Amino acid sequence: MINRDLEVNPIPLLIGDMASGNDGNKKLQLYSYFRSSCSFRVRIGLNLKGLEYEYKAVNLVKGEQHSPEFKKLNPIGYVPVLVDGDVILSDSFAILMYLEEKYPQHPLLPSDLHKKAINYQAANIVSSSIQPLQNLAVLKYIEEKLNSDEKLSWVENHIGNGFAALEKLLKDYAGKFATGDEVYLADLFLAPQIHAAIKRFNLDMTKYPLLLSEIIRLRSSFLSQYAAIKYHELGLELKSQCILCANIFAKYDWVVRS
Repeated sequence: MINRDLEVNPIPLLIGDMASGNDGNKKLQLYSYFRSSCSFRVRIGLNLKGLEYEYKAVNLVKGEQHSPEFKKLNPIGYVPVLVDGDVILSDSFAILMYLEEKYPQHPLLPSDLHKKAINYQAANIVSSSIQPLQNLAVLKYIEEKLNSDEKLSWVENHIGNGFAALEKLLKDYAGKFATGDEVYLADLFLAPQIHAAIKRFNLDMTKYPLLLSEIIRLRSSFLSQYAAIKYHELGLELKSQCILCANIFAKYDWVVRS
């Protein structure tokens, strides 16, 4: 359970032990980095499905993804990586589709074919047209070749274009969440990306009212419990688990000021 004496910031620590549910088999292993939105998606999916997993921290800032040991798991050196017995998978979309097939509890996709396609489309806008253009390696390269101002302009342009497309795509499908009244695949991709846009890049979300209301709804729902991570990867001697999820968005104006 959580030791609240170990809190180090105003983000509330809301849950304790991770859920179990992989039928007594060897525990899944997730190689992840706390700030990686791709890893964030998989953490939410694993916990939505109630699957127990061992968290393996990979510090991208320290370059641990380039180690020979990690590249045996994923030669391109990206997180996340999921190990399920003899199965080793990288890429968040592939991992989530694998989990959906093998562990069907709490489906990540609706049964309706059209809504399923909308979830695929929204997820791919994030994973293909937004996130790769603002990840750590790309931004480091831009800052080295250009400057910090150019980096910020680059980020705002590409996230803004993607968010504008998502606003149009989801306007006829959004309910309590992105594509209806259940948390599905699109939400798993949207929550980390909106989090990054606000907290890392200070993007003005008032331009994207549907996405802003989406993250507020996610924050106020049960989804806030589903991204537990261990903060030892931050270099802190913490044994507790804490939340890095949409629950930090208690109020949008608080997020912008913090």
